[in-house]
Amino acid sequence: MTMKRREFSKILGTAAIAPAWLTWQIGAAPVWSLAANLAECCSCEIPCPCNFGRSTSLRCDGNRLIEIYEGQVDGSDLSGIRFVVTFEMGKWSRIYVDESLGDEQMNAFNTIMPLAFSGFARLSRSIERVPVAVVRTSGLIKFSTPASEVEMKPLVGLNGGPITVNGLPSNTFHDYVQYESVKHVHKGPDRAWSHSGTNGFVSRMLARS
Repeated sequence: MTMKRREFSKILGTAAIAPAWLTWQIGAAPVWSLAANLAECCSCEIPCPCNFGRSTSLRCDGNRLIEIYEGQVDGSDLSGIRFVVTFEMGKWSRIYVDESLGDEQMNAFNTIMPLAFSGFARLSRSIERVPVAVVRTSGLIKFSTPASEVEMKPLVGLNGGPITVNGLPSNTFHDYVQYESVKHVHKGPDRAWSHSGTNGFVSRMLARS
């Protein structure tokens, strides 16, 4: 049985709360909004059908970097929160939070995670504070945790420009630019993989309660 990314994105975007995280009474969920930069590589061929709301018979293994640059949850600032989600689409996730976050940022992270990223939260098998490294150059994006290493480059389009896609069916895919993996490796308790030449993208996530 496969799960479409459109279906999974609806899970990610819903404000349903996982009991393992936090519990609020109906109608008492915090007010929130955020804007974040995303970078992801997965095991799918280019383009990943999941991002277009289409199903795939293949397993989609991925690493997603999420960097919130603006937002609030019940008055608490979300800017500067950075984490990586390692996942098998629709099956499980492991969340690696940048260990440099302060106590107030961690409190805000714990509050926003089940609200804005509830699918990843519900499927999470672990949440760890670890070193998260991010390097951007004109031609490459690199990010890593102790369990994963990703290096990705933009796919070249017409006249050497970027390949952009508009209108994708999720609030995580604003300003979508197509990338490809140069190096996408992971070694963890659930799975290990090593890919190159597979799908990648960067985008902005814009979401609110």
